[in-house]
Amino acid sequence: MSITVNVSEVTAKFSELLSQVLLGEEVVIAQKGIPVARLIAVTNTALPRIPGLDKGKVIIAPDFNEPLPEDILSDFDSSNLV
Repeated sequence: MSITVNVSEVTAKFSELLSQVLLGEEVVIAQKGIPVARLIAVTNTALPRIPGLDKGKVIIAPDFNEPLPEDILSDFDSSNLV
């Protein structure tokens, strides 16, 4: 459920409106009867990290630590680096 309040009332009732938001209400702020903003509670939407969730999905090539081939290294001489 939502409560609609005109801008002129928001300043006078701000503390009361925040209390309503903390109780789960949504406050719609209107200007001349036209909704312009919503006041809602901030929620933590980040899910907790679960170790090992992607186990077996990442494969590291056996030559990962080997030097790059000369033809690739030659494209990156020191004059091209920023």
